[in-house]
Amino acid sequence: MIDNFNNYGPGGEPAADRWATALHLFDDEVGTPHDETTTERWERAGMFFEAKDYTEAARLLTGIVEQVPEQTAPRLLLARAYYHSAQLRRAEEQLREIIDRDPVEHYAHLMLGRTLQRQGRADEAAPWLRMAAAFAGE
Repeated sequence: MIDNFNNYGPGGEPAADRWATALHLFDDEVGTPHDETTTERWERAGMFFEAKDYTEAARLLTGIVEQVPEQTAPRLLLARAYYHSAQLRRAEEQLREIIDRDPVEHYAHLMLGRTLQRQGRADEAAPWLRMAAAFAGE
C-alpha cells in the first residue's frame, strides 16, 4: 500500500489533504477552481474527525459553525473535536451555546459534564451529568 500517494498534488507539490487535491477534478475547462460547498467541508471535517485528526476537523468546523450557527450538528461535532484535542475551554463554550439554543440536547449535557470533569470541576459537572442521565431515562 502506498501511504504517501495522497500527500502530493498533481504537480508534485505537497497537498493540504487528499480532498482538497481531489477538488481539482471539478475545475472547469477554463481553470476556475471549484469552490468547496459547506456540505463538502462538512463531509471533509467528518473524515478528519473519523481519522482522529481533531485539530484539522475543528479548523474546518469553525468555519461551518460561523456559516450556519443555527445548526446543532456542526457545533456538536466541533465541541467533540475540541474535547478530543484537549481544547476543553473551547469545547465548554460550544456545549453551553448548544444547551442555550436547545436545552433538551441530551448529548450536549453529557459532554459538558465530562468536559467539566476533565477540567477538574467535578462539582460543576454533577448537575449536567444528572440531567443527561434523566434525558436518557436512567
